[in-house]
Amino acid sequence: MPHASNKVEWCLRKAKKELGELGLHRGLIKINGGIELAEKHILKAEHNLKGAIYFKKGGFSDWSASAFFYCIYHCFLAILTRFGYESRNQECTIATIEMLKENKEIDIDDRLIDSLKINKAEEMHESSIIRIRENFQYGVELEFKEEFDNLVNLCKEAINKTREIVH
Repeated sequence: MPHASNKVEWCLRKAKKELGELGLHRGLIKINGGIELAEKHILKAEHNLKGAIYFKKGGFSDWSASAFFYCIYHCFLAILTRFGYESRNQECTIATIEMLKENKEIDIDDRLIDSLKINKAEEMHESSIIRIRENFQYGVELEFKEEFDNLVNLCKEAINKTREIVH
């Protein structure tokens, strides 16, 4: 069983255990998938992209990094919803996207997946949304100076690909 499938199985077990013990989960559960909820995630992704652009225009471009992250993340949640999953864990979300790709159920560029993956710091690409978001979240920079336009385009690509997969 490939690594992503193993991780997905772990996420499903984690959520089942938490639901039994706590009545809520921070993992992955199977749901009745559907286009309606998936479309709401796509609308949220578009909202986050608009937010990123709005923050930059208003002089708060440091907040754009989080909006870019959540734009792509909601695209992934839309895809998961379409395939009958609910995730409340970023690693579980990414593992499920990777599993769907490995199983040839979706065709999605690795760049989109890698943009949200948490890797070892020395392996993390300098334009990783995770790296950029963490730099702004924990650092002192106030202005988004590089990669902004590239991330706008990456988010647009993610939204378009998500619409294609969901519909």
